[in-house]
Amino acid sequence: MHVTILAGKPKMLNPAIASAIDKQPVSRRQFCSFGGLNDDAQVSTRFHGGPERALHYYPREHYGFWQSWFRGMGLTGPLGLLGPGAFGENISGVGLLEQEACIGDIYRLDSALVQVSQPRSPCYKLNARFGYDFFSVLVQANGRAGWLLRVLEQGEVAPEATMTLVERPHPQMPVKRAGDIVFNHGFDQAGLRELAELDCLSTSWREKAADYLVEGQVSDWSLRLLGPK
Repeated sequence: MHVTILAGKPKMLNPAIASAIDKQPVSRRQFCSFGGLNDDAQVSTRFHGGPERALHYYPREHYGFWQSWFRGMGLTGPLGLLGPGAFGENISGVGLLEQEACIGDIYRLDSALVQVSQPRSPCYKLNARFGYDFFSVLVQANGRAGWLLRVLEQGEVAPEATMTLVERPHPQMPVKRAGDIVFNHGFDQAGLRELAELDCLSTSWREKAADYLVEGQVSDWSLRLLGPK
């Protein structure tokens, strides 16, 4: 399938929050390294970017849903933001949703080779981006969050690239299912055990699943979703 490649630099979302979530289509070929695209950047590198989170894919189909939702809520301000790059994605395409893409999927992205590493964990910067205090909570609960990828082979990527499935080693673990196990199934012991043992899932998500099993409960998400108080 054909996809659009996007990148961004840090900007202030408000006087207190800096972010590179505002991605724009690139105008030149990008070198896709193990850390991501050469024209892209992240601000909070503890939680964004790095080898396991080098790229973010967001299904373009979701924007129609969000346009309807914001209109239904009487929130017209964010409507102008709703297009490729608004959710901080580096790859925007049509034809692949969270219910279909699976953890461990390997894709040829022009001359680079990439792999789905984890669902995207929404954070409070989405709230600042769209001007709605609990938007991150909604994105997490409905699963329209996209997913993150690691780079297996570095390579050149064109602004309008081709993304082709090469291998699907874990068809039983769609991105949507992985996210629901952690966020939306209550305390799903069997599912968490499955995630903890899934070798191509990112280390942080495997450790998260293992920690939940040891503790017998999920962790406090409020800081990630709502930000510092």
